[in-house]
Amino acid sequence: MMKPAIPQTDFSETTLSSKPVYEGRLLTVREDEVRLPDGKQARREYIEHPGAVIIIAELDDGQLVIERQYRYALRRHLIELPAGKIEPGEDPLLTAQREMLEETGYVAREWRHVFTAYPCIGYSDERMLFYLAKELTLRKPQLDDGEFLDVFTLTLADALALVDAGDITDIKTITGLFWLERFRRGQVLARQDVSSLPLNRDSPLSPCGRG
Repeated sequence: MMKPAIPQTDFSETTLSSKPVYEGRLLTVREDEVRLPDGKQARREYIEHPGAVIIIAELDDGQLVIERQYRYALRRHLIELPAGKIEPGEDPLLTAQREMLEETGYVAREWRHVFTAYPCIGYSDERMLFYLAKELTLRKPQLDDGEFLDVFTLTLADALALVDAGDITDIKTITGLFWLERFRRGQVLARQDVSSLPLNRDSPLSPCGRG
């Protein structure tokens, strides 16, 4: 399929100075002075985020592994795909494998990185890497201290119905479900199989490891 022609005008901004105004355990807020394309100066405030992985985990019968947890910022429970923060220097694939085991108890033999998205482009550099995980085996969840969630399964049709009803409102989950719907219809291809990347066979993250 040919890509459509897209304008390529360069509107890049040049960083003149940069300083952190808040540094937390998860996020850093920065304030930068920049030079605009027309030569004028402006201030930019934005959040540095380590990035996250989202796992579309598909059981052999086609059902999806789903979580329900409380999100303090919104003061409500949300229905979500499994996900987690990328640790400094960590391979995102290993993040996905670790998070799925810790939160749901599942490991997968097949992993594919299917796309990357940027959810907050106006104020953050956060990136979300989506992985499709298949050939699942259930072990035992290893939740972090202070982490509480329900794990259950839904068919894609039921999950999309919850989106339509307004019961699933998390954007990463909606994006992942819409991608999977197109994938199953043959309208989009999964990217490379990354399950062959080297893993310690004795690691609990490896489907061939001890468990």
